[in-house]
Amino acid sequence: MKVLHVINSLHTGGAEKLVISSLPRLKSEGLDVELLLLNGEETPFLKELRLNSNIQIKILGSSFYNPLYIFKLISYLNKYDLIHVHLFPAMYFVALAKVISFSKTKIIFTEHSTSNRRLQNPIFNPLERLIYSIYTRVICITEEVKKTLEDKLHLKNDKFHVIENGIDINYINKSVAHNRSVYGYHESDKLVCMVAGFRREKDHDTVIRALELLPEKYKVIFIGDGYRMEDVKALVASLDICDRVNFLGIRNDVFSFIKMSDIAVLSSHWEGFGLAAAEAMACGVPTIASNVNGLSQVVSGGGLLFEKGDVVELTHLVSLLEEPLFYKEISDNGKKKAACYDISNMIRKLIVLYTKVTGEMSTSTLNHKKDER
Repeated sequence: MKVLHVINSLHTGGAEKLVISSLPRLKSEGLDVELLLLNGEETPFLKELRLNSNIQIKILGSSFYNPLYIFKLISYLNKYDLIHVHLFPAMYFVALAKVISFSKTKIIFTEHSTSNRRLQNPIFNPLERLIYSIYTRVICITEEVKKTLEDKLHLKNDKFHVIENGIDINYINKSVAHNRSVYGYHESDKLVCMVAGFRREKDHDTVIRALELLPEKYKVIFIGDGYRMEDVKALVASLDICDRVNFLGIRNDVFSFIKMSDIAVLSSHWEGFGLAAAEAMACGVPTIASNVNGLSQVVSGGGLLFEKGDVVELTHLVSLLEEPLFYKEISDNGKKKAACYDISNMIRKLIVLYTKVTGEMSTSTLNHKKDER
């Protein structure tokens, strides 16, 4: 089975991380998998994929919203049995290319977010309904995402298929914690790590305001990049806590920083899944997250939840983790919950869906059927 994954770019983000983790796995299961990027800007994720796999990578250009991409995509449509698309605007470009070319190639789309401004806008809603209807299947990363799309789009229920995101637990287990002294921290420091892009759906501000209320020994490490970084830095400066916050940008050694930390936080206004929270729990670091759809289901039973934007509650939960027995309990619970999201489960479900959509039996699917016998 020949499959092309299409995504805007490999900038930092949950969807991008999922793509670079899953493509080598799919290839190892016998699928002929390739990747196409709208924007081929060199990023740490792109370098990582090139270094650690033999996935063929194709690039359309150096921007995101070039309508000429629609016509460039036409030449790719009939070369593959299936095209799997991630994120907007790639989802629009591929769908329109299929319509214009009358291609019979099956296309599927993964919806990575519970919040979609276009769906909420009555002007754009009819167009959204049309675009989604062109896809043979829409993968929803949680039941909450599925319900949101069903409520807003009113398409056939068999259009939507839930496959939860996966994390590479084996790779995480092999990661070793950094030596905190190398980064200027003392053993007595309490390190709080948040891995998230500086985008409007992430709520770094609440973490900063909570830090202001916590004792001096608490320090925050932010890993990620994005257009809101300067706003967050300005908030840190205004509160005069610059010496307690470290902005590390995009890193390939994320798990080593998480394991170096005492607590992981994922503070969000909304979230499709919360891959970073699942990874933090897998690292054995107690994880605190916003109680928002998608993210709350991932963390519930494994970590701690606070109401979105509630600085006082977040501060309280951080303080509770100073009790050693409670700290170990949350750490152990997190590792158990994270095991449910092992990437092998996601890969198996993807292959089953690919087979169903294309009607083609992959080598991996045949092997699974033999095992079941």
